[in-house]
Amino acid sequence: MSKKTTIYDIAKALNITAATVSRALNDNPRISKDTKKLVLATAEKLNYKQNSLALALKSGKSKNVGVILPIINRNLFSNVIRGIEEELNPMGYNVIICQTHDDEKKEADIIQNLLNAQVDGIIMSIARYTKNTEHFEQILNKNIPLIFFDRKIDVKGASSVTLDDFRGAYEATQHLIEQGCTKIAHFTVDRSVEIYQKRFEGYKQALLNNGIVFNPEFVLDLESKIESGKDAAKKLMALDNAPDAIFSSSDLGALGAIQYLKSIGVRIPQDFCVVGFSNEPFTQFMELTISTVDQSPLLMGKTAAKVFLEQMNSENVKIERRMVLSPSLKIRKSSSRLN
Repeated sequence: MSKKTTIYDIAKALNITAATVSRALNDNPRISKDTKKLVLATAEKLNYKQNSLALALKSGKSKNVGVILPIINRNLFSNVIRGIEEELNPMGYNVIICQTHDDEKKEADIIQNLLNAQVDGIIMSIARYTKNTEHFEQILNKNIPLIFFDRKIDVKGASSVTLDDFRGAYEATQHLIEQGCTKIAHFTVDRSVEIYQKRFEGYKQALLNNGIVFNPEFVLDLESKIESGKDAAKKLMALDNAPDAIFSSSDLGALGAIQYLKSIGVRIPQDFCVVGFSNEPFTQFMELTISTVDQSPLLMGKTAAKVFLEQMNSENVKIERRMVLSPSLKIRKSSSRLN
């Protein structure tokens, strides 16, 4: 392994002091432009890399931003990361990606590790069961910007970039009603999580506004998995008064329902309509494409990054921004009877 180049190697090559090299590398006004140019050229020639931790301690800026996700293998989260990086990388920031796997303790540990690493900010979607806010307050107490996206929790001083989940669910349910559906079931996930509660409320309000009686039997809690969608659809179809449509809070649940319904000979959308939520890539590439609500994840990531940059360029990093993005209903074969 080759020896790592230090400022002393550069100083020796140029026959100047290490202190002069250090000042030149840090753009000290006491050092002439010619000397700075010479030092930088020699540093590049010798493949010198500045110690990022040392620079962070000196400048108070690490140029690192922590991004915390519940899980990475979802279209929403991977595209949010892309949006964040597209905004931050050109500004010289590196992104550190961490997964909580919906574990609150792991979430708190990750935050502590990122703070120890001197990150300049944290952009995150909270774990499903997070109730404690102490680890979030710890970030803000250090004057470090905290921006939630998708899933959030109310913490004074934190910003958020979310989707209008209520409106997305309302529009999806309204679309099903316009297709002639009158007995619309709903797959929810965990209504203690704000996004799923909002989707439930949007679904329920659309029924109310159209004079359709809300039936609690039609609302089923399930995991965001294909098998859960199959099992839930089986339960619904066993009811004496079975539904004629499903609005699912997840695309995987919608896919599972469609697979079960097709297996028992139900025609989609002629006999039964289905709409999901998230616009996962598979929804548009199946033979029976699935209607779904798009969450604009790329825009969500870009917006969260812009909020971070705004706070970094402000004297007050605790300025609160509550950005709410508009949903977009993608109407496809699984629910389109009138086209």
